[in-house]
Amino acid sequence: RSGRALRASSTTSTSLPDVFQKVENSVVQITSSKANPNEVIILNGIPETGRSTALGSGFVYDNQGHIVTNYHVVTGGKKADVTFTDGNTYSANVVGEDPNSDLTVLQITGDFSQENVKPLPLANSSAVRPGEQVIAIGNPFGLSGTITTGIVSQKGRLLPNPDTGFSIPNTIQTDAAINPGNSGGPLLNTKGQVIGMNTAIFSSTGSYSGVGFAIPSNTIAKEVPLLIKNGSYAHPWLGISGGKITPDLTRAMGLPTNYKGVIVGSVQPGGPADVAGLKGLPQGDSVNAPSELGDIIIAVDGHSVRQIDDIINYIESQKNVGDNIKLTVNRNG
Repeated sequence: RSGRALRASSTTSTSLPDVFQKVENSVVQITSSKANPNEVIILNGIPETGRSTALGSGFVYDNQGHIVTNYHVVTGGKKADVTFTDGNTYSANVVGEDPNSDLTVLQITGDFSQENVKPLPLANSSAVRPGEQVIAIGNPFGLSGTITTGIVSQKGRLLPNPDTGFSIPNTIQTDAAINPGNSGGPLLNTKGQVIGMNTAIFSSTGSYSGVGFAIPSNTIAKEVPLLIKNGSYAHPWLGISGGKITPDLTRAMGLPTNYKGVIVGSVQPGGPADVAGLKGLPQGDSVNAPSELGDIIIAVDGHSVRQIDDIINYIESQKNVGDNIKLTVNRNG
């Protein structure tokens, strides 16, 4: 079957050379053709212009030849080449993609039995803790089978996706060296389990500057079976924009000190929040200096929230399209 349950974590860590030896044959290089070689593709923060191919990484998801990688690696194409560490290359078709989460699933065509592929197990990314040692494996700058290591710098980061306007929730921040070509490769714990997929870096130069981000394994586990089955993934949404309550606003509006919540800035007409009756700020007002406060969301399903990231992260990880959600709202006190 295509979908797989999250694996229970073992209690035994392995040395880094042993982890690499165990998983290196399950990490692949992805090469894809760009539909327009003159377009600008932002790959891990560095513009690529005038190139007819895009290069990245991926990993083996199951025994049916499914490979998981980033959407921006395949750049919306329908085919790609998959190269294993032994140098053997196979054609693969795109069977599912989600630009919003920067996920694409490929399936190898033809006979790949000689590769003896071993799917990489997915860990529970919610259990990952800052400070844990992690390993990134991929093909930075086309240097195949490269291993780097570092720690989980933080988790739960909301990562803007400028190509779609959608923010990828719950990403894992790491200081393991990630460079162009690492995109789509696995971020592993010391047991050789996938905790995320390397997808982006913060950098003014396009090269590694100490801050990288990975799509969490729980997102991969939730989406990939549906991408294989349906070819696409529908994201749940509320239809609001909002901002954090600042200390200045707290004082100006007479709220208790350190009051926490998300000011609803605007409500999309006809969206779920609008149908439910949520109210935003007066038209033209900014969440930083409103003339009067709109609704303040202080909890979702009983979980307190401080910023819009908390709401988006919760909805993406806990909800599906069609589910109900309970908002606790402060309206005019």
